[in-house]
Amino acid sequence: MEEAISRLIDAALAEDVGSGDVTSEYFVPSEARARAFVVARDEGSLAGVEVAAEVFRRVNPSMEVRMLLSDGVRLAKGARVMEVHGSARSVLTAERTALNFLQRLSGIATATQAFVEKVKGTRARILDTRKTTPGWRLLEKAAVVAGGGTNHRMGLYDRAMVKDNHLVVERSPEELQAVIRRIKSERPEVGVELEADTLEQVRVFLGLAGVDYLLLDNMGLAELREAVEMRGDSVAPRLEASGGVSLETVADIAATGVDFISVGAITHSAVALDLGLDFVEAG
Repeated sequence: MEEAISRLIDAALAEDVGSGDVTSEYFVPSEARARAFVVARDEGSLAGVEVAAEVFRRVNPSMEVRMLLSDGVRLAKGARVMEVHGSARSVLTAERTALNFLQRLSGIATATQAFVEKVKGTRARILDTRKTTPGWRLLEKAAVVAGGGTNHRMGLYDRAMVKDNHLVVERSPEELQAVIRRIKSERPEVGVELEADTLEQVRVFLGLAGVDYLLLDNMGLAELREAVEMRGDSVAPRLEASGGVSLETVADIAATGVDFISVGAITHSAVALDLGLDFVEAG
């Protein structure tokens, strides 16, 4: 497991358990055993199974955890996701933290799936953004993939994404080209993306070498179609539409012929999927 995710699990448990689970300590016999299933209360897409299982194991390494379904599975209401068996106190202590991870990540996968379904039959792929919960980025971006989406850059380090705020001092095309050549020489593994707010900027940026992606920011459908036509049959740069994207608009945006559609809402506004822990007879 990634070290960052391991630390996140430890922090989540420390936050919840603190000096100890006093309810379980005083009201649940130490010898009591429990068997329980994580169950979907609603339909959706599953994500976060491994991290939820690790929460139970981290609370008590002797806990028996059996994952019945894997990330990316489409859940029916009532589906059993995971079985846990062991100390009743340990199951109860781990329950909320495990479900917090699983519900949040499955909510992201479910939101992503809804957008992916809307663009089926087009070339467009749904992208996430950096609008993620601090500390949760690896998990949330994995949840996007589980929902059928595609990851954008992970952070500031793996793609140069030049927006209008980076160009406070207006640069000429020649100056931009020089900078792009420099980054391609010094950091060849880093992609270069330029934000275009107008079709005139699209025209200028299409004339630059080394541009991997163009971000078409808040453009209308007619402008998006024209930008696609301006690029022609070339496979580069890839065109990414952004801004004003919702479940109601995404299909029309995809129909313009863009390659990607970035949707911040699939992470920053995802609603947790309803999952619960149902106890059964330990035997």
